[in-house]
Formats: sequence, structure tokens, C-alpha cells
Amino acid sequence: MKFNAKQLQQMSNSVRANALGAVLSAKSGHVGIILDASEIITCVYANHLRRGIDRFVLSSGHGSAMLYSVLKLSGYKIDDLNTFRKFGGLPGHPEYGISGVDATTGPLGQGVGNAVGLALSQKIRGIRARTYCLCSDGDLMEGVSFESLSFAGRYNLNNLIVLWDDNKLSIDGVAQTDIDINARMRALGFNVMSVRGNDIGAIEHALERAEKSSRPVFIQCKNILGRESSLENKSAAHGFALSETEMLSLIAKNTNAEGLRFWDIVRRRPMAESVRAINALPRIKIPKIPERISTRELSGIYLDLLMRAGTDLIIGSADLSASTNVKSGVSREIKPDDFNGNFINYGVREHAMAAIINGMAVDGLRSVGSTFLVFSDYMRPAIRIAALSHLPVVYVFSHDSIAVGEDGPTHQPVEQLPSLRLIPNLNVYRPCNINEIAYAWNNAITNIDTPSAIILSRQKFRQIPTPNDADLSRGAYVIVPAKSGRAKTTIIATGSEIPLAVEIASRFKNIQVVSMVNMNDFRKQDSKYKSSILRGCVIAIEAAAPGPWFEFADAVIGVDKFGASGDAETLYKEYGFDVEKIIKEIRDYIK
Repeated sequence: MKFNAKQLQQMSNSVRANALGAVLSAKSGHVGIILDASEIITCVYANHLRRGIDRFVLSSGHGSAMLYSVLKLSGYKIDDLNTFRKFGGLPGHPEYGISGVDATTGPLGQGVGNAVGLALSQKIRGIRARTYCLCSDGDLMEGVSFESLSFAGRYNLNNLIVLWDDNKLSIDGVAQTDIDINARMRALGFNVMSVRGNDIGAIEHALERAEKSSRPVFIQCKNILGRESSLENKSAAHGFALSETEMLSLIAKNTNAEGLRFWDIVRRRPMAESVRAINALPRIKIPKIPERISTRELSGIYLDLLMRAGTDLIIGSADLSASTNVKSGVSREIKPDDFNGNFINYGVREHAMAAIINGMAVDGLRSVGSTFLVFSDYMRPAIRIAALSHLPVVYVFSHDSIAVGEDGPTHQPVEQLPSLRLIPNLNVYRPCNINEIAYAWNNAITNIDTPSAIILSRQKFRQIPTPNDADLSRGAYVIVPAKSGRAKTTIIATGSEIPLAVEIASRFKNIQVVSMVNMNDFRKQDSKYKSSILRGCVIAIEAAAPGPWFEFADAVIGVDKFGASGDAETLYKEYGFDVEKIIKEIRDYIK
């Protein structure tokens, strides 16, 4: 059954009444979007969205009460709306994992990128499905939105329908959007339409046309923030600024039995089950490795073996695949006219890439994005959302230290590695050899609820083998024991600093070297294992800001200032990563 305009109006009034009730119960939330956009979301859910097949992303996540109201009325199993914004109840902004919520949104622009990823995934999977995205003026001021929409236009994602709640206001007043967003969207390759945001007939007609479009669609919904309230067309309507009396009056005005009855019909419609793919771990025979090699090369070798063994990954790069070594011998590039591939060139769009692969992960694809470690800063908001959403995406970050060398401090990460380690539920691996590379990749592609960042060197360095009896799953292990048999001092290192630590330890009888490839896994170990690994005085050596190491170490040799232009060997020596200098520091420290 398709509902007519009069029925849809009654249904949108029910959405509005329930959403306002949730905000009033919480005494917190965002009223403006509920008053101006309930018709838009109602049309999508009542007449167009096929549950479990199509996707909907509320990029303007501050409208969460409105989304929860629609989901509840549509038959999704979510908490009572009176739990909105209360501890243990429905969160203040939508979070993936709640029944019917296809993306964690609220940081503006992220949802647009997620929607592009969902639409892209639908194309790659070869299913006839659509992704609808409702965005705000605020979303369209964020750079990640236009990075993502530009990508969608280039790839001609004609299954993507973006609806813009254009009320021309944001928190500080007049929305500082482009002078002509519609012209920009046309330039990006979108089919652009314009309707009034409360004209249900026009919205319906636009959606019907959109579903037949040969290009992605952008629908401008001209709206009035806080429509039919005392704060109509005022920025104050954005938040919770109406009196309780007015809120109760608006709830009463919009409450209607007919709307609820029509939503009952929607609730009884079938809902398809969506399934997230889990990669089986292929058996990989570790090849013979040169004595000196970079970990980006090792990662490329192992990834190629994984892909040849049939591992189902969609890998991409922000214009750096030759540098990050993620393009394998079996890579097939996905193109606008051919989605039957496994590699995506995102162009120089790091933030969009991270948001897009989040959407792909929600839709069940195992997605990988790669760039230089220093540019993880451009991606950080989307990385944080992936960790919060428990999305098992993989980031490959090469060029991991001041050893990048001649490119200088703009390209030399110092604070990025420790800052990634601060993100909850993000596995950060900095491997030093092929065994640790295998451990990092195997964990990353079999994990079901944690994103992973694999940190790799540009420079070649001496390979220190992992002992046969080492248990890498513990996150840290003794890679080189003390000569005396029982260590009195422990050097912890990672990645390219492992050979340096081993050379230093070789000058002493009672120093062992621990490789801590993954802090998170090590944290999970019991105290007995931790104390067996970290013996005596503990000194950490890593070419990055030292902060996080003080959790485990008594002293840290790190980098606490920006890098410089020069060759890697000179920079390491100038920044204190010199065998003789560190030996002197250790002797002074352990006297």
C-alpha cells in the first residue's frame, strides 16, 4: 500500500508528536528539525524505504528523536522513547547498533560520507538497493560532505538520494553555506531537484523521479526551522528552547489516531535480514624475506598473498597506493561503469575515504583505506566514529616516523601514532617483521567489532626474527632475551626501532628486548604475564611522542618536537636514536 498526501501528513504528525514527547521527557534535545523535517522522513519510510534492503542515514544526527520516533512507529525494536538522552537509554545522537540505525551520526558531515559508502557497497555487491540521506545546512558546510559527494558524482552512484533540509539557519544565525549549493551539486554530477519541505505531494513526486534517475540525486527541501512554533525561523529553535506549555500544546496538536493506524500498516511489512560478512582466515605460507626490508613492503607482500588466497577485501587508497603497497597483483579497480572489482582509488580525499569505508563496513563489506600516517589527522573524526561504532575497518598507514626524511616535518608523523593509541576500541599495530605483519593483518581481517590501524615504515631496516615459541596474540613478547638468562632491564620497542633496541641490548648481559606490536592486546593480559615480560627497569624506545609509554615504562626515548628535512640516518642520530648516546643514557639511568 502506498499512502496518499493526506495520510502521509497524519503519519508525519504522529512522528512529530512522539519525537517532541521524547525531547520533553529528556528536557534536552533538538526541536527545530522535528518541526520542519518530519514530513521528509515520513515520506521516505512510509512509501519508499524497503526495510533491510534500502538504507537511511540521518546525517543531521541532532534530529535523533525524530529518527527514533520513525523507527519505533515502523516496527524496529528500540527502547521506549522516554529513555531518550537518559543513561542506559536511547543516546543523544544516533548510534549504529540500535535497530534500524545505519550510521553513527552527529558530528556533521560524517553521515553524508557513510551514506556514500553504503551506496557504493550496494553497487559493489550488485544488489538493487538505494541509500537515502537526510542532511542539514551544517552538514553542507563540512568539507567531508563535499569530498564524499564529489566521489559519489565521479562514480555515478545513482542509487544515492540526498535530501537537504534547507532552513537557512544554524546555531549562530544565518547558515554560512555556499551561495548556490544546487549549482555546486550539479557540477558534482548530481541530478538536482527543489521542493518545499512541507509539501508532501512534491516530496513524493521528487522521490519517485529520484528512484528512476541515471545519476545520484540531490533534493533541496526548502524549510522553515521550528515551523509553527513561537520560535519559527529563529536560530533558537534549533535546540530545546520552547516552554513546556508550548511543547505540550504542539504534542497535542500533532497527536492523531489515524497516523498511528497507518504506521501499524508499515510495521506489518516484512523486514529483510542484513548479514555482515566475516572473513575466513586463509593459510598463508610465509615467504623468505630479505635481511633488510621496509614494513610497507612486507605488508604489501603479505596482503598480496592474502588476496591471492581469496580473502574478500575492498581495498583503497587516497592517491598513494604505490607508496602504501596496498595494490596487489590481483587488484581490479572499481570504476564508475564497472563495480566488479576490489580496489578503489579515492583520490586525495582522506577524510571522505575514512567515512566511506565506515558505510561500506555497515553494509557488510570488509573495507581497507590507506595513506601516510601523518594524514591520519585528516581522517581522525571518521576513525573515532568507526571505533565508537565497532566497525571492523582497516587503516594502512605508511611513512611512520621522522625517517620519512627529506620530505621534512610536514610529512613526518610525531604525535599521530600515540594519538591513535588514545582512541578507545582501536587496535594499533606497529610491526617489525613478517610474523608481526601476519599477526596484524590476520587479526584485522577476522575481527568483527574493532577497527585496526597497521603502522608501517617507509625505510628498510634489519629484520629481527620472532622466536618460534612467541605468542604474538598477547600483544608483546620477548623478541631477544638477555644474555645472562634473567633480565634486570627491559627495552620495549616497536617497528623500525626494534633493530636499534637489539643492538643496544647486545652491549649488555642483562638487558632483554620486548616487541610491543599492539598495546591493546598487551593490556588485556594478566599481571603474571605482564610482569614476566617487563622485567626490572623498563625503558621504551620509539620514534614518536613519548606520552603513552609511561603506562609501561620507567623512562622513554622518543620524539617530542617536529622533525626536519634530511636523510633518515642523520635525522635519527640528531633526534637521539643513536646507539652510543642511548647506551650512555641507559647506564646513567640504571646506576
